[in-house]
Amino acid sequence: MRKATLLIVGLVSCTFTNAVVAQDATTRFVNDEANNEFLLTIGPVELPLGATEPAEMAHHAGGQEDPHAVHGGAVFPPVATVRFPISGYLYGFSYEVVDGEGRELPVEVLHHLNLINPDHRELFLPISQRMLAVGKETGSQAMPWILLGYPIPEGLPMVVTAMLHNPTGRAHSGVEVRVRLKYVKAGRPWPLFNVYPFQLDVAFPAGDKSFDLPPGESVWSYEASPAIEGRVMAIGGHLHENAESIKFEDVTEDKVIWEGLPIEDEDGNLLGVTLGRLYRTLGAKIYPDHVYRVSVTYDNPTGDTLYAGGMGVVGGVFMPSGGGMWPRADVTDPLYALDRRHYIREVRGKYDVIAGLGTEQTAGDVVHEHEHPPE
Repeated sequence: MRKATLLIVGLVSCTFTNAVVAQDATTRFVNDEANNEFLLTIGPVELPLGATEPAEMAHHAGGQEDPHAVHGGAVFPPVATVRFPISGYLYGFSYEVVDGEGRELPVEVLHHLNLINPDHRELFLPISQRMLAVGKETGSQAMPWILLGYPIPEGLPMVVTAMLHNPTGRAHSGVEVRVRLKYVKAGRPWPLFNVYPFQLDVAFPAGDKSFDLPPGESVWSYEASPAIEGRVMAIGGHLHENAESIKFEDVTEDKVIWEGLPIEDEDGNLLGVTLGRLYRTLGAKIYPDHVYRVSVTYDNPTGDTLYAGGMGVVGGVFMPSGGGMWPRADVTDPLYALDRRHYIREVRGKYDVIAGLGTEQTAGDVVHEHEHPPE
């Protein structure tokens, strides 16, 4: 069992020599008013044959690679920041990946895409709020738009980070990722309730989120308390192969709030994770004076340690009690600063978290820059 507190005391560096930073790729964000959608487009990028890496490498990306380097590895479009052009309420999303001829590619080409709100904090940590994480497991999702919506003010910044790879067996040119964020315009009498996204990861509080899987069964967990009171209205998760389940629990009450199970095809390939639409029963009440745990269980049958073969994160939507506002981020918090430097790829690695050390130690005291990967 892995537990953690919020004191950062070390950085374990890692190498990442096979990444390609796609410097020619651009990120565009426009309002498709006719369809009530914001359209986020990333690309074009080239995906050569063999542009793929083991899954764990996706979460070790960082540094400032040579923009002209061709390593044949995973492709990372530059981190970008866009702003919402109008106010509204987000309630769903869909996405696709297409080549330069407009042909749709398998969703596996997009290993992951993260949308981050740097102005507001996470529910369980004083880091930037994770708005949305997209990958092959997520599919397209939507909440009942007349009931639930995530309020977005005009001008709100959104940081966009993504990784693509090529497990298809053939090269692709001019590849673009297109994400449609469905919204209701501000000023309508609906949605009836404001909700906000949250995440809780077994590898919190900061740094790369993958971990090594030893042979046999292993359980990984993280515990924290929320900043505000409210209800979890919907929840899902992200797993890797060999996962058995992921849980979100109220430790204080010794109660499982939600358990997600892998969804697999006939060949045992991971397709997704079961969803918890808790709004159907008015949601699960969450209290600031309770401790909550996310835990993921793996069973590695290979007999060998799988390098960075595991992940475990829950994400969902949360409705503050009494129509309360979501807390803004404290940008001076050392953990906020460390997390931001990591997701914009200024630093990379795993951040060791050890209990019982003096609180005068701060994250800013232990961050180390890394040499650029060799060309």
